[in-house]
Amino acid sequence: MDSWIVWLILAALLGVAEIFTLTAALGLLSVAAVLTTVVAAVGLPPAIQFAVFVIASAAGLAGARPIALRHLKQPPPKRFGVSALIGKSAYVTKEVTGRDGRVRIGGEEWSARAYDETLVIPPGATVDVIEIEGATALVYPRE
Repeated sequence: MDSWIVWLILAALLGVAEIFTLTAALGLLSVAAVLTTVVAAVGLPPAIQFAVFVIASAAGLAGARPIALRHLKQPPPKRFGVSALIGKSAYVTKEVTGRDGRVRIGGEEWSARAYDETLVIPPGATVDVIEIEGATALVYPRE
């Protein structure tokens, strides 16, 4: 069997394996095997074919690594809207109980309830926003 057929079969096997694993490494090796198939079809000796495979594989992996690292080291996504309020501190403007109350979060007045329904938080206290339910902030006093 001609060597180019062997390289083509290897490229196909690596391509199919890439479909099942989704690692990208096997896909890069498959591309290197396709390049080596072309070199083998030209009729170059097996040593050169192997060298082309190794160099193409290394170049593919070296080229893909910085891109993969850049995608892995992304900053955390920015929160916006009401989800950005969770974890912020608030100032109690009207006594907060398990049923009602008012707090000021970042300059805006919000209706509020105590996260622990047994708590009564007096006006002037500083609280943390634990959760937002609709237009009501669930808060817990700072210790």
